[in-house]
Amino acid sequence: MIRTVEPPSHVSAPVLAAYRYCEAVTGQQARNFAYGIRLLPTPKRRAMSALYAFSRRVDDIGDGALDDDVKAARLQETRSVLGRVRAGEVGEDDTDPVAVALAHAAAQFPIPLGGLDELIDGVLMDVRGETYETWDDLKVYCRCVAGAIGRLSLGVFGTEPGARGAERAPEYADTLGLALQLTNILRDVREDAEGGRTYLPADDLAKFGCSAGFQGPTPPEGSDFAGLVHFEVRRARALFAEGYRLLPMLDRRSGACVAAMAGIYRRLLDRIEREPEAVLRGRVSLPGHEKAYVAVRGLSGLDARHISRQTVRRRA
Repeated sequence: MIRTVEPPSHVSAPVLAAYRYCEAVTGQQARNFAYGIRLLPTPKRRAMSALYAFSRRVDDIGDGALDDDVKAARLQETRSVLGRVRAGEVGEDDTDPVAVALAHAAAQFPIPLGGLDELIDGVLMDVRGETYETWDDLKVYCRCVAGAIGRLSLGVFGTEPGARGAERAPEYADTLGLALQLTNILRDVREDAEGGRTYLPADDLAKFGCSAGFQGPTPPEGSDFAGLVHFEVRRARALFAEGYRLLPMLDRRSGACVAAMAGIYRRLLDRIEREPEAVLRGRVSLPGHEKAYVAVRGLSGLDARHISRQTVRRRA
């Protein structure tokens, strides 16, 4: 069981300023993520913002226009910052606000910081231009860039005392991260192709006649693109179903945060399933009012109760 104790509400002015910086980064660059963490109490919301801001720094290096060797060097510098955080060497007067906020969060919550090392490893896979032959190969990448974020987040959320099966909470958090990442991959298939990246497994692309890639607003000639998308959607739905077992193990507001973030991506998946070729014409997204509805549904506990009932029925 992973338990957290709410830390004292008092935070020094330098640390508070660092958290505000991280919250600003989160609000500006992580619309889906921000909808979820708004539902958390202040200490957990701040800690999640620190995790996001550090993760955003890593992702921005990988997605930037720098030469690959420069990206690799920058990622190593970022790993060194993480090492300083882990060693307790970041003081409140440090000039890096993300490091200050992350160090404070790690002192308040049992965050497994090694997950951020995994994230850096995953982005290095992008820098090296790795491709994936099978789903098992792609899972390694997804666990680095998304499953690890699920496990890091669980360090902030904790599990409820006495939650049944809580020893499997990290596994479910990891699986939910995979579901979100596979949804991201489907949504961004055209954008990634234009950037020279292919994430979907080569085996799956070949099976549906899509090995030529996705360079335009229409599928490759003679391909079964809809079949490919529906195949991957079924895989993502299975991951969501497994990962959602985490919800009943969390307190109400942490569960609401997870339900809101996962719910937004599940609705994206629904849209992609209904109109597969839309992902080739542009990014599929949800309007703000629909995201707000998902957040309210998460806060009401509807998703957590539904998953809890499903889990009980499976055990019966």
